[in-house]
Amino acid sequence: MGTESKRQQRFAGVIQQDLAELFQREGNSWAPGAFITVTRVRVTPDLAIARVYLSFLNTKTAKDDLSSIQAKTTEIRYKLGTRIKNQARIVPQLEFFLDDTNEYVEHMDKLFEEISKEPRQPD
Repeated sequence: MGTESKRQQRFAGVIQQDLAELFQREGNSWAPGAFITVTRVRVTPDLAIARVYLSFLNTKTAKDDLSSIQAKTTEIRYKLGTRIKNQARIVPQLEFFLDDTNEYVEHMDKLFEEISKEPRQPD
């Protein structure tokens, strides 16, 4: 994937900030008990599609929570549209993905701990 233009980055930042506020305010109704973080937003060059990466904390059912959010995409897009209507000509289609960076970091930490506990082999 190529580098994003300044326009794409700026628009992605606006969407990320507004979605973060939306999830903070109403996320509990879409994913009860979960703390939802918008970790990254990537926008296509024509600004028609926004790929939103979400991280879920305080939940064991992140995939189920993501599915329930994906089912509410049109509602979330409408609410986003009311927030950004003065900043954008069109409201992009939203695609939600699970950001598993935290899980990957935890997995790598465990591996490094196991490696450091193993006795060193003499040369």
